[in-house]
Amino acid sequence: MATITAAEVNKLRKQTGAGMMDCKKALVEANGDFEQAIDLLRKKGQKIAANRGDRDAKEGLVLAKTTADNKKGVMVVVNCETDFVAKNDDFAAFANNILDAVIENGVSTVDAAKALTYPGTSLTIADRIIEEVGKIGEKIDLSAVEIIESELVVAYNHPGNSLASMVAVSKAGDAEAEAAKNVAMQVAAMNPIALNDEGVDAETIERELEIGRDQARQEGKPEEMIDKIAQGKLGKFYKENTLVKQQYIKDNSLTVEAYLKSVNKELVATGFKRISLS
Repeated sequence: MATITAAEVNKLRKQTGAGMMDCKKALVEANGDFEQAIDLLRKKGQKIAANRGDRDAKEGLVLAKTTADNKKGVMVVVNCETDFVAKNDDFAAFANNILDAVIENGVSTVDAAKALTYPGTSLTIADRIIEEVGKIGEKIDLSAVEIIESELVVAYNHPGNSLASMVAVSKAGDAEAEAAKNVAMQVAAMNPIALNDEGVDAETIERELEIGRDQARQEGKPEEMIDKIAQGKLGKFYKENTLVKQQYIKDNSLTVEAYLKSVNKELVATGFKRISLS
């Protein structure tokens, strides 16, 4: 049996991030073969990942970033089990590396992202997730990838990184970028369900109309007025829940649409994304 030195254990620990005892056991089992020891640790990670497959990974980080030309925005969610891990600098670096890989390669689905090469390694992101599970001892997953493109995209990361948003607008420029940032903060705070009326799905519209009809009947309104009243309530719903019709949070005298036009009469929001862990 090969003699395993503390220096070898420390070297393996630094390379893999695994615990000292795990590294020593792997080196002993591998009879001192460094590459085999790494494989053993990876297999351990796979085993841990499988064992933790039924665990909830509801904590984590939501990260958003734009490309250098600010024409594309990318958002990812990397989950873990505990807030303690989510606040760890190493986990944050791991999640940000995944975000960078997605931005660089322009993929738009979780499966495509997991197949990418993790930066600085020859491993896929899926394999690096397995390794990270072995290192940290918690279930970890890449659960969401969102992409948005336009003439200008701005990303907003809320402090704590449990919430992020992106807003796309039709014109680029410094003033337009500042306005888009303000609207991205609006999206984070007010959680609109759609960009405009047309973006609200038919099921939601019919549900709101039915609620409006029921409320009108309970108030004793004439039957011939029921549909008109329900349409009025639907209009209020649009104002509260579609981005362009919401009151602008920094100036309630304006809608978001009007605020953007006050910056540039041709400036309109073309889309948004928002993800929150809560």
